[in-house]
Amino acid sequence: MSNCPYQQICGGCPLRYMDTESYRKNKIETFNQILAHIHQKNVTTDQPIFIADGNRRRAEMTFSYKKGKLIFGFNAAQSHEIADIEKCLSLTENLNNILPDVRIFLTDFCRIKTTSKIKNKLQTSSITQGDIWLIEAANGVDILLEISTNISLEHRLLISDFMQNSVSSIRFSVKVQNGKPETIVEKAKPVVNINSLNVFIPAGTFLQPSSAGQQALVDSVMRYIGNSSGKIADLFCGIGTFSYPLAQNIKNKITSADSAPDLLDSFQKTINALTLPNIKIVQKNLFKYPFDSEELKEFDIILFDPPRAGASSQVAQIAAMNSADKPQKVIAISCNPHTFINDANALIAGGYKLQSITMTDQFVYTNHFELTALFEKN
Repeated sequence: MSNCPYQQICGGCPLRYMDTESYRKNKIETFNQILAHIHQKNVTTDQPIFIADGNRRRAEMTFSYKKGKLIFGFNAAQSHEIADIEKCLSLTENLNNILPDVRIFLTDFCRIKTTSKIKNKLQTSSITQGDIWLIEAANGVDILLEISTNISLEHRLLISDFMQNSVSSIRFSVKVQNGKPETIVEKAKPVVNINSLNVFIPAGTFLQPSSAGQQALVDSVMRYIGNSSGKIADLFCGIGTFSYPLAQNIKNKITSADSAPDLLDSFQKTINALTLPNIKIVQKNLFKYPFDSEELKEFDIILFDPPRAGASSQVAQIAAMNSADKPQKVIAISCNPHTFINDANALIAGGYKLQSITMTDQFVYTNHFELTALFEKN
């Protein structure tokens, strides 16, 4: 339990009022209740992994400027209102240290007036709301500002001044609505460390919320891989969180698949820079066009880490394979235990046994957790 001054208004950590022992006991009980819906007896659970508080390296914050005052923070509990915060106990020290400077920047940013001609009349407007994403990379803070309209030259100059004066910030990008992020200033390319490899991250990419949580998931996957090697499918691969450590075994040939072209382009550039010859990237929407049973025959191991919606289409193809063609191991990573249950039951019905499962709690003082599961062919 920690003394957070925003506990009553902020919706980010609803379980922060609990002491550590009660909180962890509650999380394990919730985990076990969910596992009760798996259609298999005697599911083995490994020791749960709890990430310490104050390790969140990723913050998705929002802001609004009204009547000369900036409100900047997280969404309030069960509301679209903003809980105005100065510091967050969940975030890393480096992210908390930059929040005051970001607040000043956003205040100045929202005060900028732009003039445009509409129907032969000059109209003045300003950008008074939006979202800002802060990521603590291994070499500095990466900032993405998400707003609804294009920025002016004055906005760009303000961003340049902010970056020039910010010691810890290394990149500032702007995303307008559903467009692609535009990098305004890049002092260094942001990288994260994955198994001692520096991996470049594009602006706006998904990243595990903590370095420690990322490593815990990697460790669980590698433990379940064990001495197995061969052709491995890394599905919903993202930035390559699991592909990179798998590729460090030269006996492995990894096919990494995901749908986002910008993300995969950055992935490929990092692979080239690190000269890793045993990773092949495939751009594929695995929700609409999963690898079919015939394509899956070439793999010895299948690994998948889908978004919260789960991997039902892809899992259906794995389950439908002929027994002789099925890979010996399937490893599932999930941030949504409820969709995982559906995927797990489909695999079990398709001839797999859930051998072991590990809970990783990196969403501290929330109801969310991640899990890693090993399935083996009966």
